[in-house]
Amino acid sequence: MSEIAGQTGLRGTATAVVHESYSFACMRCGHGWEQSYEIEHHTDADGHEFVLYVADGQVVPSPLSRPSCHNCDGHVVRIMRAGQVSSVCGEAHRDHSVPPAGPVEVPGAPVVPAEPREPHHWHLSDLLHPFQRKAG
Repeated sequence: MSEIAGQTGLRGTATAVVHESYSFACMRCGHGWEQSYEIEHHTDADGHEFVLYVADGQVVPSPLSRPSCHNCDGHVVRIMRAGQVSSVCGEAHRDHSVPPAGPVEVPGAPVVPAEPREPHHWHLSDLLHPFQRKAG
C-alpha cells in the first residue's frame, strides 16, 4: 500500500471511500486529540492499489505510519479507537463533588462567587485513566 500526500487530482477517481476515526495520545507531553479520515481507495495506471487519507478536506499522510503530536511534535503517539479522548474529557468535566452535610445555607455567611476555572491541561495520566485496572 502506498500513499500520495498532496495530490488532489485523483480525489474524484476513488473506487471506494471508508470513514475511520482515531484517538491519539502523545506519550511525551500527554496531549490528546481525535481525528476523522476519509480513506479513498484508488487503482493506478499499472493496476496497483493505493489509498489516500483525507482529513478536513486535505490529503494527509497515513495517521498509522508515523503520527506526530500537534502540541509538541513528538512521534511517540498512542493510537486508539475513536472516542477515547472525548470520553476522558467528559469524565474530567463532570462535577464529582460531594454535597456538604447539614443545611444548604449558613445563616449570616456572605455569598462569595466561585472563581472561574482555568482550562484543563491534559496529561498522559488523564488520557490513560480509563485503561487502568481497578484494584479488587
